[in-house]
Amino acid sequence: MQDRVLSGMRPTGALHIGHFHGALKNWVRLQADHECFFFVADWHALTTVYDDPSIIAKSTTEMVTDWLAAGLDPERATIFVQSRVIEHAELFLLLSMHTPLGWLERVPTYKDQIEKLKEKDLGTYGFLGYPLMQAADILIYRAKHVPVGEDQVPHIELTRECARRFNHLYGREPGFEDKAIEASKKLGKAGKQVLEARVKYQQDGDAEALAAARTLVEEAKSISAADRERLLGFLEGSTKQVLVEPRALLTEASRLPGLDGQKMSKSYGNTITLREEPDAVRKKVKVMPTDPARVRRTDAGDPDRCPVWQFHLVYSDDATKQWVQTGCRSAGIGCIECKTPVADAIVKELEPMRERAEPYLARPSLVREVLDAGNARARAIAGDTMRDVRAAMGLGA
Repeated sequence: MQDRVLSGMRPTGALHIGHFHGALKNWVRLQADHECFFFVADWHALTTVYDDPSIIAKSTTEMVTDWLAAGLDPERATIFVQSRVIEHAELFLLLSMHTPLGWLERVPTYKDQIEKLKEKDLGTYGFLGYPLMQAADILIYRAKHVPVGEDQVPHIELTRECARRFNHLYGREPGFEDKAIEASKKLGKAGKQVLEARVKYQQDGDAEALAAARTLVEEAKSISAADRERLLGFLEGSTKQVLVEPRALLTEASRLPGLDGQKMSKSYGNTITLREEPDAVRKKVKVMPTDPARVRRTDAGDPDRCPVWQFHLVYSDDATKQWVQTGCRSAGIGCIECKTPVADAIVKELEPMRERAEPYLARPSLVREVLDAGNARARAIAGDTMRDVRAAMGLGA
């Protein structure tokens, strides 16, 4: 669990290049260096489409196919479906017993989503509780890192509060301090450093000392998981760390707008999908709106007012960007010329994705096999966590 990453997406069907640049590209990079868990958040989808759940299964297959096309490797990352790991629901239920209602009501996205989705009846327990379900999703795998954009940081803070509260309520055990000190001795010289760092943190608030000590404990090979929980809890207080407090792994927001300059969204009809054919890509780019000041070919334009320029910022090298800036402002190039490098770059980016998708499109059962294997691994990890949670709460094995 020392370097575990967890993230997920609601099943929305086929994905577009905004999803790739906003999340998937980062996921592919993370799987090379971390133990990664990526899941289909189908229960989360039910919080807003509870009236039509029939679309979820088909959307799941399409979305996972795109994950695999984008480069997620089931040999390197665990890819699974939330609802196939029942422990998510169990931890969600147990956390709900002691999570204050005010914690959920103050999550910024709660009121924001209600405002944006006025056409839906979101006055439900499920919708109010979805940030707590997110917390359960993360805590069940004792994930250390959760890649999120800045708007999702409050959700990670809620998760940390939930873990802290659980550990405070249920992490007590007879002789805890003595057991923690005994565990520190198993670290040798590092154990003395851990105890010294604890004093610095608890007496002086030295956060750097705490971080260094946590690293020593998390990377130690000479102690059991139970001793690790004791030491991590001992560093910050007087209880075991049954649930791990995750850290937000901030990811840069996608700078890619829709083809019309609005947010890229299927509901706006302004997307390019990850498996879009080259001719369709070129056609869509060709009809993109440009700077309204360029009525005629001879009119000078301003790239900053043109949606095409936002695509150049993502896809073009410095020389091409300079060519666009100079050519547009002087009317030295036309809009069709300006769009050509963008279309070429998108076609080139999508080519390996279409190739990777081919075997899964030819045999949809391969996607199911990937998910079955991922579900089994996820259940094993989640089961271990829940055994510890039940034991800490006195609920039995």
